[in-house]
Amino acid sequence: MRVLVVEDEPYMARVLELGLRRESIAVDVTHDGATALERVAVYDYDAVVLDRDLPGVHGDEVCRRIVAMGLDCRILMLTAAGRLGDKVAGLGLGADDYLAKPFDFPELVARLRALYRRSPMAHPPVLTFADLRFDTHRRRVTRAGAEVRLTPKELAVLELLMRADGGVLSPEYLLDKAWDAHTDPLTNAVRLVVHTLRKKLGEPRIVHTAISAGYYLGVA
Repeated sequence: MRVLVVEDEPYMARVLELGLRRESIAVDVTHDGATALERVAVYDYDAVVLDRDLPGVHGDEVCRRIVAMGLDCRILMLTAAGRLGDKVAGLGLGADDYLAKPFDFPELVARLRALYRRSPMAHPPVLTFADLRFDTHRRRVTRAGAEVRLTPKELAVLELLMRADGGVLSPEYLLDKAWDAHTDPLTNAVRLVVHTLRKKLGEPRIVHTAISAGYYLGVA
């Protein structure tokens, strides 16, 4: 899952960035509406966490334009304006959800994951492939009933591979979905994460390489 956080207050933006990354979510951050619109036009985000009171292009206008673009990304408005009328207005602009500040961080994560499951391609909360099971709510992976402890980045890559259900995902796709915009496109980060993921999942091998194409899940 890849999220764009649009928040003009630097401390809050940093808190959101670090907290979401701990939940295996790739995060880009911008502090104004104009840059946010540039980002969504270039990158394929699953969700946008959008503050309403932004400098330059107001958050309401950002929401309107994203909706007008016809993008698949979901919009969660996160703002201090928490009165019922504010929520109704925000949802009326096309936002998919609305969370008032102050908020509990676990609720924000739960709402984002719920929006992700409601995206055009259905995302079940528990993924299975052969003897591999991934509870995306609890971020818990088991293979043949035994728990496998993975890093946030390994969880993110495995989730993408499991959602592909045996389809081949290119390194470029994995980099785009599981890393942020500051990652060097020539990095070998994807290869290294897949290597450690393969080792942790054990034998028989379930993560395979399609030469010159990418990675996929498969069983013998």
